[in-house]
Amino acid sequence: MTDLTTHYLGLTLKNPIVASASPLTKKLESAKKLDDAGVGAIVMYSLFEEQIIHESLELDHYLTRGTNTFAEALTYLPDIGSYAMGPGKYLDHLNAVKKAVSVPVIGSLNGVSKGGWTSYARHIQDAGADALELNLYYLPADPDLTAVELENTYIELISQIRASISIPLAVKLNPFTTALPNLAKRMAEAGANGLVLFNRFYQPDFDLENLEVVHSLVLSSSDELRLPLRWISILYGKINADLALTTGVHTATDVIKSMMAGAKVAMIASELLKNGYRRLPDMLATITAWMDEHEYTSIQQMQGSMSQQAVKEPAAFERANYMKVLGSYRDLP
Repeated sequence: MTDLTTHYLGLTLKNPIVASASPLTKKLESAKKLDDAGVGAIVMYSLFEEQIIHESLELDHYLTRGTNTFAEALTYLPDIGSYAMGPGKYLDHLNAVKKAVSVPVIGSLNGVSKGGWTSYARHIQDAGADALELNLYYLPADPDLTAVELENTYIELISQIRASISIPLAVKLNPFTTALPNLAKRMAEAGANGLVLFNRFYQPDFDLENLEVVHSLVLSSSDELRLPLRWISILYGKINADLALTTGVHTATDVIKSMMAGAKVAMIASELLKNGYRRLPDMLATITAWMDEHEYTSIQQMQGSMSQQAVKEPAAFERANYMKVLGSYRDLP
């Protein structure tokens, strides 16, 4: 019998398809549908550093406003219970999702700076999360900020969060890094149990009629799979952390490629947002049929079989293959 089991962040998953952080997990009913459709694990939508800080400052403002007035004016202070803070709602929702589904639930914390907001890593653990994904969604736009300074900030943040929780910690990073393998190694040494490749920046556009910057959501396509596929293939076996592939996972073939590169899980969101939960059982059935046809008995047997260290031409993942690719082009008639 074909075994789709995989092990990620010390968790045993019934299959390697994980629902990545997205609006799909903002509703309890949606999380249940993901579970019913057969997903291996669920990553909650992200709780943002800015959200925590903003709402904490807002609450502080209302709690301290008027404290210099006469003592009898107690009704001037707000009832704390009437202020439903976003972070509190997030934790309650995570707890409800954890109780409602049968698969592991991974919390998601989005931020880059050090500070008190990182205490929410412990709150997420206490709310019942099986693991935590730290999403380093940051675009360094300051010309005076060096790569070394930025990477050190990442490492210090990972170390700080690792020290505050006992559940597994994954770090979701972006591909715009000078020396990705070294940074990945340092992250693992700082306490990251897994690395999620890659974060996908949403690019703004220009509205030329109104001369405004426009923010719009453009979902991924399978063409975007190649970047994380390449780096996971390179990092496999070199980093003491589990590897998760995200961005560009839309088909059963994409999942199989992810496993062969060396990923423990393939994370999916855009495909489900576009085509619904029914895609999950179809993908799982196709993966099983492909494995049977090619005589693979388990997902674990496949993992890393096409990584850089396993293929005959490891240079295909590096610059040495650049000229070969260009040379393969032929002018159209």
